[in-house]
Amino acid sequence: MKSRKPAERAVEQVRGGIERLGRLIAGSLLLLTSCVSTPDYGQGLANGASALLPVMDEDVPAFAMDWAMRDEILPALDQSIDWIHRPHASKFFPIEGVTIDRAQASLVRFRDLLVNSGTKASFDRAIREEFTWYKSAGWDGRGGGVLFTGYCTPLLEGSLTKAPGYDHPLYALPDDLIKDKAGKTLGWKVGEATLPYPSRSAIENAGFLKGRGLELVWLSNPLDSFIAHVNGSAFVRLPDGSIARFGYAGKNGATYVSLGKQLIADGVLPRDGLNLQRIRDWSVTASPALVNEYLNRNPSYVFFQPIEGNPHGSLDVPVTARRSVATDKTLFPRASIMFVDAELPGAHAAERIPMRQFLFDQDTGGAIRTAGRADLYIGIGPAAEEMAGRIKTPGQMYYLFLN
Repeated sequence: MKSRKPAERAVEQVRGGIERLGRLIAGSLLLLTSCVSTPDYGQGLANGASALLPVMDEDVPAFAMDWAMRDEILPALDQSIDWIHRPHASKFFPIEGVTIDRAQASLVRFRDLLVNSGTKASFDRAIREEFTWYKSAGWDGRGGGVLFTGYCTPLLEGSLTKAPGYDHPLYALPDDLIKDKAGKTLGWKVGEATLPYPSRSAIENAGFLKGRGLELVWLSNPLDSFIAHVNGSAFVRLPDGSIARFGYAGKNGATYVSLGKQLIADGVLPRDGLNLQRIRDWSVTASPALVNEYLNRNPSYVFFQPIEGNPHGSLDVPVTARRSVATDKTLFPRASIMFVDAELPGAHAAERIPMRQFLFDQDTGGAIRTAGRADLYIGIGPAAEEMAGRIKTPGQMYYLFLN
């Protein structure tokens, strides 16, 4: 018996070491899992990393069901085809290895298949044979997913002249704001110098633009003005019941700061269930000074122009409800065919509605600055605003180009 004790002790030591190693591995896996479960969708790609990753055929999502909605798809598709054949479109290519010729041919061939395929099965087969699918690199650079939010064209109350109850203007583009040929804001032209254009606070609080005749319309409260800025367009119901339409004309070039994130960070509103309606409710009960303080934490400021018809995106083509997407245009090819696989919020808190359909990359946004973010255009009016304000859902974003 005595002769066995050293061996027994050795076995126990080995067993104990294995158990400690197992606990260490389990702890490491738990830490890794916790990191993966909280993705940073605002994380930028590493230098030189690709924003589009090729997808194997077996990983292509099911898409044929959307063929039945081709009458809904075609108007948005035709807007992309219109833009891709404009002379200036070529200066935005190549991007991610996609040439202007390939981008044009992809849109035209996709339209041909959409219109002339006799069945969803033949459409499915042709798309799989003729097109290469790419997945957004996403938040982690490896296709880990995209956070989708929503935007809309709000319907607001206003007046074309300043009047009691209407004292928050939307401004036209100032002539001293300088943009490059691609529409990017370069700054404020002061003599021979170009300086950063004044911030929201300087415009709203210090009256930087007052007296220059740039007021287009006057809204009833500052949050309405802010919402118009965030969405880049607004329809305004005037006192006589008519509707005035305003679209994006430019911005001051400052970086967008999220109002919701600021309210959460300061503990003013809870993260869970935060949406636009809750922010509206808060703005009614909070003091005007406090609302003003939070609104002005976002230095970004948008300028408008009167429009006819539906609002235009950054490609200067009309955006289409649930068929147009805003992405980071430094990463992704403009006007391209996309497919989104995500879930939208339903009528009830726990309800989710699958969204698996073709869309088109036709816009950009102040908060859309990585491969892990995209903004879905939801439409016009109160119902669209309510829905857009509740969308904050992860999913996958694909692009299609001819082989």
